Amino acid sequence: MDKILEVENLSKVYGHGCPSCFELTGPDFNTNICPNCGSVVAAHNVSFELFKGEILGIMGESGSGKSTAVKCMNFDQEPSSGRAIFYDEDKQHDLFNLNSAQQRRLANHRFGMVYQNPHLGLNFDITAGGNIAERLLMSGVKNYSGIRCRAKDLLSRTEVLTERMDELPKNFSGGMQQRVQIAKALATNPPLLFLDEVTTGLDLSVQAAILDLIMEIQQDMNTAMIVVTHDLGVIRLLAGRTLVMKYGRIIESGLTDQILEDPQHAYTQRLVASAL
Repeated sequence: MDKILEVENLSKVYGHGCPSCFELTGPDFNTNICPNCGSVVAAHNVSFELFKGEILGIMGESGSGKSTAVKCMNFDQEPSSGRAIFYDEDKQHDLFNLNSAQQRRLANHRFGMVYQNPHLGLNFDITAGGNIAERLLMSGVKNYSGIRCRAKDLLSRTEVLTERMDELPKNFSGGMQQRVQIAKALATNPPLLFLDEVTTGLDLSVQAAILDLIMEIQQDMNTAMIVVTHDLGVIRLLAGRTLVMKYGRIIESGLTDQILEDPQHAYTQRLVASAL
C-alpha cells in the first residue's frame, strides 16, 4: 500500500510551556494540565502512518487531544513541535514547514475537512451551492456553468435535493448541513479527508445515513480518511485501524477489531465496556 501521510512526534501545548509540561502530564498523572506552569498539553508525541484509501480512527473522550491532532494537520492550528509529511502523487510536502500560501493551496486542493459544528465548515451567509462554488473558486476553477454543474452533482451525491442548492444552510437540518459540508469538502476530489466528530449530536437515523455516505465515498473514490470520534460504533463501522488517545497521548493502536475485542490498556477496556 502507498503511504499518503506520515506524522512523527506531533505535540501541541497551549500556554508558555516549561520543562515539566511533558514530564508531569499524561495518562499516568490523570491530567494534561502542567502543575508547574498551567499550560495545557493537548497532544504529545503523536505518531502514525496513513495509507491511500485507508480509514484511520482516532478515538478518545473529550479533551483527549484527538481533534487537536487533526486540526494541526489541516492547518487550523499550529503545532508546537513535530513533523508531518503528505505524499501527493510524485511530491512530498513537509506540512509544518510550508508557508501560509502553500498551506492554503493544500487545504483548498488536496485536503477536505468536515467539522462537528457545520458553522466551522460552511459559510452560512451564502447558499449551499455557493459554499461548494467558493471552494472550487479558491482551488482555481473559474467556469460558472462548470461550477454550478459540479455543485449540483455533489449535492445529489450527498442526497441533498438539488432544488435546495440555492437555499442558505441555516434553513437546513443538522444532518443536511453535514451533508452540504461533506459535499463542499469533496468538491476538489481530495485524496485525504478529515472527519471530526461528524455524527455527534445527530439523530440515530441521520447518523446511519451519514456513515453510509462516508463508506460509499471511501469505496467509490478510494479517499484516505482520518475519523475522529468518541463513538465506538462509528469506529467499528468505518475504521480499519484505530488509535486510542488519553490526555494528549496515544495509549493504544492497532487493528480496530483487535482493539475492540481484546483491548490491552485499562482505559481502552473501560471505554469498550461502557459501550456494551
